[in-house]
Amino acid sequence: MSRAASSLAFAPRPPASADVTLTRDDMKFIAALVYEQAGIVIREHKEAMTRGRLARRVKALGLASVAEYCAFLKTPQAAGELPELINALTTNHTAFFRERHHFDHLRKDVMPKLIQKRGRIRIWSAACSSGEEPYTIAASCRDATGPRGDLDLRILATDIDTDILARAEAGLYPAELFERLPADVRPLIKLEGAGGRGEVRIAEELRRMIAFKRLNLIETWPMKGPFDMIFCRNVFIYFDTQTKASILDRFVALLAPGGFLYLGHSESLPQPHPKLRLIGRTIYERTA
Repeated sequence: MSRAASSLAFAPRPPASADVTLTRDDMKFIAALVYEQAGIVIREHKEAMTRGRLARRVKALGLASVAEYCAFLKTPQAAGELPELINALTTNHTAFFRERHHFDHLRKDVMPKLIQKRGRIRIWSAACSSGEEPYTIAASCRDATGPRGDLDLRILATDIDTDILARAEAGLYPAELFERLPADVRPLIKLEGAGGRGEVRIAEELRRMIAFKRLNLIETWPMKGPFDMIFCRNVFIYFDTQTKASILDRFVALLAPGGFLYLGHSESLPQPHPKLRLIGRTIYERTA
């Protein structure tokens, strides 16, 4: 029996003809539950996406309908299913060197100064998805530091989705992803032996720079900082203004003075922040 199915108190049925109708009331219930659990806003125009992703959970659990799944979520026995629901409804789109100007800034402007100032460097990839972002950060840092072994450099990579986090930590990717990278950055991503099925693995020297942890951004954060850089890209678009403002305040509190916050290309601050100034395209520096 699968981990998901074991959370049900009854035996799964064959999923041959599940009813995937999503009523307006069930859509409102799911949207409210996901907002409560993860702060993610699911708007009405996302109904088709929501229905399709709930259908996967209905199938995985062997239920008869989306309505039955929603009814199950309202029971105390559904506590173990909530992470699976969040996993199903979160979007994981990323790429190596996505929004490359951020990594050029890290590699050419930030890292040389940090290396001169001190030996401790901390970077947080918040909502790291399948790992392309933290591995790109690691590769960029390694290129900047060279063979130096006296630096205490660590990268924290977190995500709310436990399934995608496991994939990120494995460090296995289709080889073709690297073949498409621009020629000047392709050598920065160090790879090791093939993982089979056309996959390659990120080299250990980059993997060991990163600690992958599950973290819900709207819950208590265990880390104390300070961080020299925080990447939180294409994440704010899923939150409302109140949640964004709250998370932003907590990011700033964990950033070292002179540290940098990187947002996604379509994102901006929910409101001007007295301790942040825009110094480049979606790059903010903590001023005090």
